[in-house]
Amino acid sequence: MKSSESVIKEREHSWVQEAWDRSREKVHRLGQRIGSAFPHATQQGSYVCEPPGWWTAGFWPGLLWLLYRDDRAEPWKLWAQGCEEQMDAALRDIYRLDHDLGFMWSLTSVAQYKLLGSEASRRRAVTAATLLLGRLNVKGGYIRAWNPWTEGEDNAGIAIIDCMMNLPLLHWASEVTGDPRFRHAAVMHADTVLQHFMRGDGSVSHIIRFDPETGGRQEELGGQGYAPGSAWARGTAWAMYGFALSYSYTGRKADLEASLRASNFFLAQLPEDGLPEWDFRLPEGALRAKDSSAAACAASALLELGRLLPAHEGGAAYGRQGAELVRRLYEQSAAWDRPSEEALLLHGTGHGPHRHNIDVSLIYGDYFFMEALAKLRGQTELFW
Repeated sequence: MKSSESVIKEREHSWVQEAWDRSREKVHRLGQRIGSAFPHATQQGSYVCEPPGWWTAGFWPGLLWLLYRDDRAEPWKLWAQGCEEQMDAALRDIYRLDHDLGFMWSLTSVAQYKLLGSEASRRRAVTAATLLLGRLNVKGGYIRAWNPWTEGEDNAGIAIIDCMMNLPLLHWASEVTGDPRFRHAAVMHADTVLQHFMRGDGSVSHIIRFDPETGGRQEELGGQGYAPGSAWARGTAWAMYGFALSYSYTGRKADLEASLRASNFFLAQLPEDGLPEWDFRLPEGALRAKDSSAAACAASALLELGRLLPAHEGGAAYGRQGAELVRRLYEQSAAWDRPSEEALLLHGTGHGPHRHNIDVSLIYGDYFFMEALAKLRGQTELFW
């Protein structure tokens, strides 16, 4: 079943099918090398894998499930299932788990449950949602981001914009269990983001520190943006998509308006080639580097807005802009004729301030690119 007119039909744009076929071929080659591993970023064109407890562990199996949903080819399923099983140890490691439970188990366990009805996957995903629920600080109405990374570190008051992408796991759990506590926590965190992270122009803060005892806001931190007050491009995309996904569950006008504000800001900052730098407010002398992963996430968000909004309320326009962004990524950020490059998208920036993973490929960029292509081919079901 095709989605609304904001989604570009495959027969009208042959490049969409071409991009899907080329991506499928590349993913298959990578899968033959790594199987059920966890790629994160590339070095000299090859993906380096991380442990199954790393925050990006869900993106490779999520990408595999996108392909399996399309053609039911057995290797996609087997590799994805192997990843999910390895992640069981991470699900039991309460000291290391953080707020990224949604990134990790929405694209693995929720995906498999939706596609195959696996009871084991449902149990894993509900367990992950329960642990995420336990990170809610009711005083500040925020989901705590991280546990201490070093002895003596206190980050009990830290919340980050990325967590908007983890809220769908809570909404999903509320629906499948009939327990409203998950939904209440997700709405509470979203309201805190609306109040403390979203700025009037649609840009967002990356990190806000709260007093964990009183819930009062203490300070903004630059995080992966250039500095406090700057505009981290991928953080803007997290807000665009996170609030759009929240709106798809809640129907709350505030969630939709937040997604639209962040989207309008993102689109207004894009350069002519459609590829943003890692921060929209870089001063003279700062590291200049593109971030294709921000563009890929934003493109999928715009396509989702195109589906959620009626055409006369801007849905068609957002859908077209999302499709155009995907096309630019396909034409300008990929290396289809270079077999040494394993990834789908080049020119990603992992952590600008730390100058870590600069101008590389990132597995989450590849995932969102493939997810956006699936939408352009008419898919409306999400794993989020």
